Amino acid sequence: MIQAIARELSLSPEQVAKVVDLLDAGNTIPFLARYRKEASGGLDEVALREVQAALARHRKLAERRAEIERSLAEQGVLTADLKARIREADKLAVLEDLYLPFRPKRRTRATMARDRGLEPLFELLRRPPEASPEQAAARFVDPAKEVPDVAAALAGARDILAEQAAEDPEVRGRARHLALGQGVLVAARAPKADDPQGKYAQYYAFSEAVNRIQPHRVLACDRGEAENVLKVGVELPDDRLLVVMRERFGVRSPRWREEVEAALADGYKRLLRPAIEREVRVALTERAQAHATGVFAANVKALLLQPPLRGKVVMGIDPGFRTGCKVVVVDATGKPLFDGIAIYPHEPQKQWAQALQTIRDLIARHCVAVVAIGNGTASRETEVLVAEAIAGTPVKYALVSEAGASVYSASEVAREEFPHLDATQRGTLSIARRLQDPLAELVKIDPQAIGVGLYQHDLDQKALAAALDAVVEDAVNHAGVDLNTASWPLLTRVAGVGKKVAREIVGHREAAGAFRSRADLRKVKGLGDRTFEQCAGFLRVPGGAEPLDNTAIHPESYPATRTLLGRLGLDPRRPDPAALRRADPAKMAPELGIGVPTLRDILANLEKPGRDPREDLPAPHLRHDVLKLADLKPGMRLTGTVRNVVDFGAFVDIGVKNDGLVHVSELAERFVKNPLEVVSVGDVIEVEVLGVDEARQRLSLSRKRALGGGSG
Repeated sequence: MIQAIARELSLSPEQVAKVVDLLDAGNTIPFLARYRKEASGGLDEVALREVQAALARHRKLAERRAEIERSLAEQGVLTADLKARIREADKLAVLEDLYLPFRPKRRTRATMARDRGLEPLFELLRRPPEASPEQAAARFVDPAKEVPDVAAALAGARDILAEQAAEDPEVRGRARHLALGQGVLVAARAPKADDPQGKYAQYYAFSEAVNRIQPHRVLACDRGEAENVLKVGVELPDDRLLVVMRERFGVRSPRWREEVEAALADGYKRLLRPAIEREVRVALTERAQAHATGVFAANVKALLLQPPLRGKVVMGIDPGFRTGCKVVVVDATGKPLFDGIAIYPHEPQKQWAQALQTIRDLIARHCVAVVAIGNGTASRETEVLVAEAIAGTPVKYALVSEAGASVYSASEVAREEFPHLDATQRGTLSIARRLQDPLAELVKIDPQAIGVGLYQHDLDQKALAAALDAVVEDAVNHAGVDLNTASWPLLTRVAGVGKKVAREIVGHREAAGAFRSRADLRKVKGLGDRTFEQCAGFLRVPGGAEPLDNTAIHPESYPATRTLLGRLGLDPRRPDPAALRRADPAKMAPELGIGVPTLRDILANLEKPGRDPREDLPAPHLRHDVLKLADLKPGMRLTGTVRNVVDFGAFVDIGVKNDGLVHVSELAERFVKNPLEVVSVGDVIEVEVLGVDEARQRLSLSRKRALGGGSG
């Protein structure tokens, strides 16, 4: 198993073995990635999760192998040769191919033929005698066994051969390989299809090679089929697949060839072809879903790691028409300054002047620096209102994704935080606080509700949830968490800390006051040595008694860190960055009894104690005026924020009602296969307007031209 995983992932067996041992010992991925670099060979979270996933696959394969061996042994058919082939099988499909001929199944035409005593005649089809088929079949005629004549006897023998050929492991393996390499996915409009908007029009006469089709097209075909708009299938190289069957089961005898050919043709059309087509469809869907899940996860991680807007009083507005716009203001720490009010600037009330004055009064009263506007219904109309209200002032605004705000507002977390507020007020507070600290706010929401990606509701929800949980965990531990301000949902995502312990941490903090050190964590009920080891390095205590508690240096490395500081003659509260940069990790690590990677991390943390890695990223893009689609002309260059990344490009908010699409061909001056190679959700980028379609409210943009790449 270790050797197989190492081959798959191009790692050394020793490296894989160490990681497997550490995972089996209960270590978390973030802890291994940050604090066990020497043992893992420096693998990051992504590589470690690949090892973890491969380990799970191989263990599942081993379990299935054992189940199959037990079943075959009980049937008395487990020969030494078959056992060896089962042990050598390195893929689940190969294992199932070996088991298929022996798997208990419902009554088939072949099993009924065997019950009628026709297996010996089938054996003659495999090794024809000198006699003709009719002569050989004559002795199997037995009306009592429902074999009334020679034709019925030969038909039964053909049924047995058809099933055996279709279930042969070698045939299925070669057929699968050919189908995946030469098959074509085809789609057509289904009879009586209901597609008034023409959503699937591009798939009404669609075909693309299985080995080249883009994942989003597979998912579109799957959805169109599920909605009864499309009829989807796979064109297979039928002649080639029949040749595979003939090479394995054909006979040279001219007198018997017709019977054998008929059996193989029947086995292919009735059994093998449908099975291979199903396998190809499943393989395409699984591959497409895995890809889409990866894109969704990457988008969520990028969104979570957006830089915080610290130290700013923020007004949050949840736009609406009939029900009005909900308005709140939060202080620099995210605390609401009042319960919130509603204004009605739009249809049907149209109280524009009153709404304008209310916003101006609130800005003046609370010294608001930024307005966060939810990007849902009436957002652009509300944007016009805000732009007018702040004209001539230093106040700016930003559109904030409100995906999941309603989910949060009705959640247990929101009710605990704001028991005296209603759901709409809680949702508006979430919009404001997302701008202040996206990570701290978004972890309170099921990541599947965050709303970035493509076809998310069509994906395997269990696999999607697992992938999103992993990226949330990685993002939280990458950024680090303030032990004295973090909510329990945020603490839940810290390595080793579950929901129960997170609540205990918050309860202890409320009862005993702020934590003065990481060591105080040991006083928390239910937080033992193992949990402390996993979580301590990711929790920060700014201004505490121990200055190292405000770094990502793990407490287990404090003795080595103090020795290092002593040798360099540095004060842990005010270490000299220049002196730290002069230190030689390769020389000093052995002297300190730690690994070189660990020492490099210690030096980096001492140089910038309390550093939030998110702060190295560009700040959120804030606006002070508003654009209309009619204002745009081809060639204009603007700054925008990437809102979503999909297979075919990126959607960018440049301040008009609809996000513009930067097609993958316009993302960079070079060829881009995967848009995530060059942009991420939240990136602030320069774009050039390519085209404006006011009738369809569509906007096409180019990043390549803005970079100076021209038309290419």
